[in-house]
Amino acid sequence: MKKILLFLIIPLLITSCEDALVEAPKSIVVETFFNTASEVETATNAIFSPLRNSNYSVYEATLECMVDYASGRGSWAPLGDYQGFNDANITRVAGLWNAFYLSIRNANLVIQNAPTGKAISKADADRFVAESRFLRAFNYFQLVRNWGGVPLRTESNMTDINLKRSTADEVYNLILADLKEAETTLPEKPAQIGRPTKWAAKTMLADVYLQLGKYAEARDKADEVIKSNQFSLVPTATKADIQNKVYGPDLVSTTEEIFYLKYARQVNQGNYMLWISNHPDTKLFNFGGAYVIYVDVTSAYYKSWDTGDLRRSMWDLINFGLGANTLVSSKFIDQAAVSQVGAGNDDPVYGFSDVLLIYAEASTRAGNAPTAAGLEALNQVHRRAYGKAPAVTSSVDFKLADYNATTFVDLVMRERSYEFQLEGKRWLDIKRSGKVKEIILAAKGKTVLDKHLLWPIPVSEMNYNKALNPATDQNPGY
Repeated sequence: MKKILLFLIIPLLITSCEDALVEAPKSIVVETFFNTASEVETATNAIFSPLRNSNYSVYEATLECMVDYASGRGSWAPLGDYQGFNDANITRVAGLWNAFYLSIRNANLVIQNAPTGKAISKADADRFVAESRFLRAFNYFQLVRNWGGVPLRTESNMTDINLKRSTADEVYNLILADLKEAETTLPEKPAQIGRPTKWAAKTMLADVYLQLGKYAEARDKADEVIKSNQFSLVPTATKADIQNKVYGPDLVSTTEEIFYLKYARQVNQGNYMLWISNHPDTKLFNFGGAYVIYVDVTSAYYKSWDTGDLRRSMWDLINFGLGANTLVSSKFIDQAAVSQVGAGNDDPVYGFSDVLLIYAEASTRAGNAPTAAGLEALNQVHRRAYGKAPAVTSSVDFKLADYNATTFVDLVMRERSYEFQLEGKRWLDIKRSGKVKEIILAAKGKTVLDKHLLWPIPVSEMNYNKALNPATDQNPGY
């Protein structure tokens, strides 16, 4: 096999306590590099780089601009027309495609080469391979939900330029295989904060099973995480508590963190979502903000949201030219950030509230009826949002007798929409529900075209990969 020469800028995993090490660019020759635990760790860190380098924030923002409760501003606005992507957003999502595949390529290198290292223990090699499989599955999970079936690039074909488009089922089979191996091999506690654990693998497995409609499997995986007693929701009493104790820039980790992308107050090492979401007038982010995502205070969604919910209070009235009814999020704030891409807030990809709400929905769907355990999981998230102790019965609790399977799932989906704002989950939720057209029409009076449900495969991929036929392999409408 020809030598593969990689040019990687590899930041080590970092935490919000600013304890970070950023290595200088390195030329890495595969045959001579993957030998020691330190070298393999460096290569594993490179899997994170394409995600952390603002791309995952852009990905989440793209998804948020398509949801029922929010809209996009400027070049993001056409996403809310639901007629398909315009040139600006086609270019934007092409960059995301490239980032996901670059991360996959870096994972494949570790999977392929770590086991043959000359000076690394089998335990270390296995751990880094498992971490790489987790991250490869994570990337393919984003790809398959937004593009459908995609070319499957793995360690066994990574030198092949021309690869056919695999089916969505084939992509999911790889995702499940990678995650099952990861949950078996990854440690219970991260060797370093921010690295995936067996609980992260189980959580993503639960999420994948939920997506696939395998509800008993999703329920059981989520239940394993709950019963591990490793995680709990951080109590809150005020809006400021949510901003600082749950999502704050000074946090190193919390009791609810399962898998977060870690950021720090260093230039180009911080969370880009703060620039995307904040507005200069609030002075909650000291580099202003692009206020890309906004909510209308007169919308049925916002008006029906109970005023006692602390999460509702994180939308602030800001008139930036669209009128006095415009709301901008203050979920993520950092007044000591060092640049537009220098905020310390971590990205909560998977937290304990994900597990609780997956369990609540999956347990109901699996048995075609809400359960006491599912209700308690939902109520824990709901109580915290009202400033109540998450694990203690309260006056805001939902009651089992008030719901059947359909209405309880609707309740869980509503709670997910409140809990995960700015995290890119709502659009994917309403797509998998099969009700996306109905929900958007009711909320915004707009018709979602079929072509808007999948993103266009980049022209560069079509031109580069000769196994793809632009006439038959491109997603409909592009």
